[in-house]
Amino acid sequence: MKPSTLLTFLAHLVATEACLTEQERHGGHIIDLKAHLARGTINRRQANLGTVPVAVGDRFQNGTTVPIGIGYNANATFDTILNCEEIKSAVFGLAKQYGKDKFQYFEMPYKTYENRAMYGARVGGSGKKGDKGYKVLLESGIHSRERGGPDHLIYFISDLLRAAKDKKGLVYGGMSYSTAQVQSALSLGIVIIPVVNPDGLAFDQATDSCWRKNRNLDRAIDGEPVSVGVDLNRNFAPVWNFTKAFAPGVDPSSDDPNSEIYHGTGPLSEPETKNVDWTLDQFPDLGWFLDLHSPATLVLYGCCHDSNQAVDRAQNWQNKTFDGKRGVVPDRSGFEYKEFLEQKDWDALTLAAARVAGGMTDSTGRFYRSLQAPHLYPSSGCSADQGLVRAALDPKKKKMYGIGVEFGEWNYQAECLFYPTQEQHRLNMIESSVAFMELLLAAVRLG
Repeated sequence: MKPSTLLTFLAHLVATEACLTEQERHGGHIIDLKAHLARGTINRRQANLGTVPVAVGDRFQNGTTVPIGIGYNANATFDTILNCEEIKSAVFGLAKQYGKDKFQYFEMPYKTYENRAMYGARVGGSGKKGDKGYKVLLESGIHSRERGGPDHLIYFISDLLRAAKDKKGLVYGGMSYSTAQVQSALSLGIVIIPVVNPDGLAFDQATDSCWRKNRNLDRAIDGEPVSVGVDLNRNFAPVWNFTKAFAPGVDPSSDDPNSEIYHGTGPLSEPETKNVDWTLDQFPDLGWFLDLHSPATLVLYGCCHDSNQAVDRAQNWQNKTFDGKRGVVPDRSGFEYKEFLEQKDWDALTLAAARVAGGMTDSTGRFYRSLQAPHLYPSSGCSADQGLVRAALDPKKKKMYGIGVEFGEWNYQAECLFYPTQEQHRLNMIESSVAFMELLLAAVRLG
């Protein structure tokens, strides 16, 4: 076996899960963080040679220059990852360029542990006043090391607004969208959260440390840098208390602060997840949600904690009778459980996810598959199910269908497998843009 082939084979053994490596799923870490942070900036960056560097400065000049994406300009180049300041600067630029009728910036009420303000924007819409009439929530950056997510969202929204203004279509690799489709997608009404984890993003970009969690120090252990923070995608309300809800031996999250999937001290304990939930309250007509992750060429849909079924209503996350049985996929004797979903809800999720995966595949030729999230691995407290849980607890709230998109592939040449090469970054940009567009068009059709 060639050395390069052997390295790739060994890497596949290490990295087989979406968002997490196999090593991390079992409590390990893919880099020695103590040693990594001790190396110094130059040596850290040398360990990630070949990856797209994080930009220095502000290419949007505090909002005076507007982003131009690859869908509008096929020759656009993306030689650096947007830094934290640039992402916000791009948002300001879009707000200035298109005005409140098409793009309105807002801040959320809960400050992060490091006192940063989270922000978002409402985009397009049908002309209704206030926050009603916005149907789709797009977010990125919940896991800070999954580089490129905020870039893809910002550039896609810029493409959509520019194409609508100029009455043009968009082209992403092998996928083309007409002027009518652009107008339809934008009129649906979109809410964006470009960076769900701003503290984590700032830390990861400053240290190249492959950082996943937020930066909450409340449970941190002296001398253990990996113990800082909470995995925000294990901190939402759905089946958060995994020690009661799940079968023994199933590890959908962790109560160990050293773990990459540490779930926090309670559901929505973190300001970042509180802010996402606040956004759902602010925009009561939201019915669709896409959470952008990397890298596994997958489109995942809920429920996150167990397989779905549409027959037995008693099998639901609120029924304590089934505590201790969830998360075993496939079922085995004594652990028979599948989460009840209305057939129409299950169908809508399946159809939308399949459409997103098919479009991403057609855009570049990299194969994407769609599957229910627990068929990869079960998880608790995931963002994708938050909208369904809220509606189950309060019938006045609208159901929101959640999809997680895992764009791209591992970069086996880098110390942090999540940092893309230049070629990967460009392909990721195309595929993520198609994912956003396909979900919007699915929402137009499915309601």
